[in-house]
Amino acid sequence: MSTVQLYFAKASTFSQRTRVVLLEKGIDFTPIEIDLQDKPADFVQVSPYGKVPAIEHGNAKIYESAIINEYLDEVFPEPPLLPRDPEGKAIARIWIDYANTRLVPAFNKFLRGKDAQEQEQGRREFLESLLFIEQQGLGQLSGNGPYWLGEKFSLIDISFYPWFERLSVLDYFRKFALPTETPRLEKWWNAVRDRDSVRAVANPVEFYIQRFTAVLGEPAVAAVQK
Repeated sequence: MSTVQLYFAKASTFSQRTRVVLLEKGIDFTPIEIDLQDKPADFVQVSPYGKVPAIEHGNAKIYESAIINEYLDEVFPEPPLLPRDPEGKAIARIWIDYANTRLVPAFNKFLRGKDAQEQEQGRREFLESLLFIEQQGLGQLSGNGPYWLGEKFSLIDISFYPWFERLSVLDYFRKFALPTETPRLEKWWNAVRDRDSVRAVANPVEFYIQRFTAVLGEPAVAAVQK
């Protein structure tokens, strides 16, 4: 079977998801780093939206991280990163969707809101998401295991992972840390960040601080406190 070509960016949360999947499955791949500020002209032939990650695998050109990751899980079935039964797979997809449509927008609003009011709304929504995950996600599905599905590391864990790596950014710019009401979430994060695949794609705190200092600017940094 042909080697996977992965188009990614080091700072991309969505790229980190797919990089972890490739490493967890031991898939042979060729990494191709894309400068998102100076993308190659022909990159749109692989990723029509001009976004990363994207992969080429034989004649297949796949983009959007959630879709890429399910494709990889089907084409390279071991070790499985989704449940094989329809109900389990549906539940996993619900939580992957929750990461994409609830947690991520709240995180971005909290960190990058245009003013203090929008950032405060983002803080409330992000906190609500964390508490919902604690009670309805990990609280219902993880049992005594460290991961979302107990002892099995899955695409759910991978889908949430990159934003927890960036909690250091919320701490630095917004004085926010995981609340004491989320012990399961803290246990989960401690387990996830120690996996070899996650450690291999992780960026240091200083990388994020430098990056977001440039993105946010001084007024945004000082705009809101917890």
